[in-house]
Amino acid sequence: MAKTVDMDEEHQFEVGVFNQEVADLIAKGQRHKHLKDSWAEIQYIGISADSPDAARRKIERRYPPENGYVIASVEVVKDLD
Repeated sequence: MAKTVDMDEEHQFEVGVFNQEVADLIAKGQRHKHLKDSWAEIQYIGISADSPDAARRKIERRYPPENGYVIASVEVVKDLD
């Protein structure tokens, strides 16, 4: 069941991102010129945003799809209250 998010306040999200270019090169036994091999695996990045879509947009500005980055997941971080 999908979690609902109150759009009136900021929430913490955990966004999973990897780089397809790095993954493709590693599969061929090569390395990316500028990125670490770890980018072939999902990297989890914490970000504050009003909604999952807003979190995705923020991450896409930092890690643009045209540079090979792929967003694998966007999850709300549960409050510890």
